[in-house]
Amino acid sequence: MEIRETHPFDLTSAEAIRLQERLRAQIHLSGDIHDVSFVAGADASYTKGSDVIHAVVVVLRYPDLTVVERVSVSVVTGFPYIPGLLAFREGPALIEAFRRVRSEPDVIFFDGHGIAHPRGIGIASHMGLLLDRPSIGVAKSLLTGSAAKPGFMRGSMTPILRDGETIGMAVRTKEWAKPVYVSVGHRISLEAAVDLVLATARGYRLPEPTRQAHLLSNAVRKES
Repeated sequence: MEIRETHPFDLTSAEAIRLQERLRAQIHLSGDIHDVSFVAGADASYTKGSDVIHAVVVVLRYPDLTVVERVSVSVVTGFPYIPGLLAFREGPALIEAFRRVRSEPDVIFFDGHGIAHPRGIGIASHMGLLLDRPSIGVAKSLLTGSAAKPGFMRGSMTPILRDGETIGMAVRTKEWAKPVYVSVGHRISLEAAVDLVLATARGYRLPEPTRQAHLLSNAVRKES
């Protein structure tokens, strides 16, 4: 898979924040998604105290969600874990994983946030920009803003609000399970992002692309 562009990741935290502020202006918060044939889930994991990042990409056929490709790479990072700067720690490994993907996913799901981020550019938005693909952030907890608890039925949702602005949705993907927090990454509308998350959630809390990626990243980490 071709990477549109990249940038140095070996930055100080102050330099990384300045780069985020410049990149944020390039994010597109809309986009019509038609004729989706393949979706991908991306995730990264590491052992506590280790600087080796295990990044994976799982590509699934849509809408039946059959897995058609799995890719994993392990990359040493020098960037520390800093909340809000996850893309600078995991980004190089994720990019190397996407370089090895032979399929062409139409939409990419990331285990993390899109614009529901303190500076409006979480890992789903950052990677979406570099890959130039529609991307969705699906997180298990909030990083910024607040959301009322949605109803307990599948499909219930409430907005994630910050300073009166809607920056995502808390979505109940499984009856009585905890909600997930969905936000636009890049080149997709929030409505379309939520629709795809619900369409790919098949009996589990996590939508299948991120669930499969999470399972694979944990397996690779344990094997290493």
